[in-house]
Amino acid sequence: MTDVELNEKLRNLPAVHELVEKISGEAQSGAPAALLMACRSVIENERAFILEGKEPETPEQLRENVLVELDRITRSSMKNVINATGIILHTALGRACLPDSAVEAVSRVAQGYSILQWDGETGRRGHRDIHTERLICELAGSEAATIANNNAGATLLVLAALARGREVIVSRGQLVEIGGAFRIPEVMKQSGAIMHEVGCTNRTHLRDYREAINENTAVILRVHPSNYRIKGFSGEVPLEQLVELGEEFGIPVVDDLGAGSYIDLSKFGLPSEPTVQSSINAGAAVVTSSGDKLIGGPQAGIITGKKEFIQKIKKHPLARALRVGKLTIAALEASLMLFREDAEYLVDNHPLYRMFAADVDHLRKEADKFLTLLKLPASCSASIQETDSYVGSGALPDHAIPSAGAGLASPDNEALARKLRLGSPAVASRIEDGLIKLDMRTLQPGELEVLASLVNNAAQDLWA
Repeated sequence: MTDVELNEKLRNLPAVHELVEKISGEAQSGAPAALLMACRSVIENERAFILEGKEPETPEQLRENVLVELDRITRSSMKNVINATGIILHTALGRACLPDSAVEAVSRVAQGYSILQWDGETGRRGHRDIHTERLICELAGSEAATIANNNAGATLLVLAALARGREVIVSRGQLVEIGGAFRIPEVMKQSGAIMHEVGCTNRTHLRDYREAINENTAVILRVHPSNYRIKGFSGEVPLEQLVELGEEFGIPVVDDLGAGSYIDLSKFGLPSEPTVQSSINAGAAVVTSSGDKLIGGPQAGIITGKKEFIQKIKKHPLARALRVGKLTIAALEASLMLFREDAEYLVDNHPLYRMFAADVDHLRKEADKFLTLLKLPASCSASIQETDSYVGSGALPDHAIPSAGAGLASPDNEALARKLRLGSPAVASRIEDGLIKLDMRTLQPGELEVLASLVNNAAQDLWA
């Protein structure tokens, strides 16, 4: 290609503003700045192709390229996922699916102004804790409560408010690390508290705590090992005994529950987890727990306990840095309200407890229905599989929940799983025993047919 021909092809490219004017009436997004970006990007790419000696694209091809680029830059990166992993509280997938009442509350509050911290009686600025504090105290049997951005933030805030510059006694067997490298020793350091370890990894005795108490002791901390279990020759001091020891020396006991249930999980066929109520009844001064685990609400850290300590926590400067916004408060309030009801009501109205309660026979029937919807290439096959679900997010780490689902066999399971992950909605699955396993327990209402269509299309694209 001569320089004259090259320059001629470059001159024939439409100006960016001309392309914008031509396509603006067709663009779905209605976002002028995004359309300008898309047109500029397409023209720059076309110029680079021509300079490489390639033939220019037709005006129709340029138009299609702009619409594709516009869709790419305006599409939200937070796309929906069909969770077929069987992990109910999957941290990477956003943990809990909110109850309908919480979704409605978020939508209502998001659409306009809300009475977040405005006292309608006086017309003056109020406190945002009023929306959840009374409800938490009602459910937990506690005196006061406040909210932080998550349980890690709640632990940091409590230690900073109650123990900065002083010692916190904690068992070596409770120096946990959870996802994202959150470690109790590092949180302790950031709070300004001084960690005083006692006991051994597998066994800690009451005498270990007693011998560690000194004039600089501010808090006795108990941390529930949510994401692991120590078995065999092991033991920890019951919370009640720690509280008695604390009362003897005038030292508050802080109980970091992690997941923090408000209902006995044995009602759903699961092992019991410590409840917030049981910690309060045992006399813990402060209890911290998560909002998006066994409550099944939004990400939040719930701090509840005795009023004298909660008031001190609320006044700490970190409380403002770690506070939550109106959407979290609305969702948490609606989620907590469900725990006023019985287990049957929770199953009917809360996605988390519906998934907990789903029996294997029902899930097998769902898997069988799913198989009837599949239209796979000859090189692929599907079968009903017995599998195990898990609670996830560090709750009940060693408890498998019997479940059922479908197993897909294909010429390349990794390729099919990747194709499904990149779909819209994306599909999260597990590859085990030479199969792509799709657990029915974690599918939400209406997703079965969508999942079948996605599997059919992905398999046909790869091997038809």
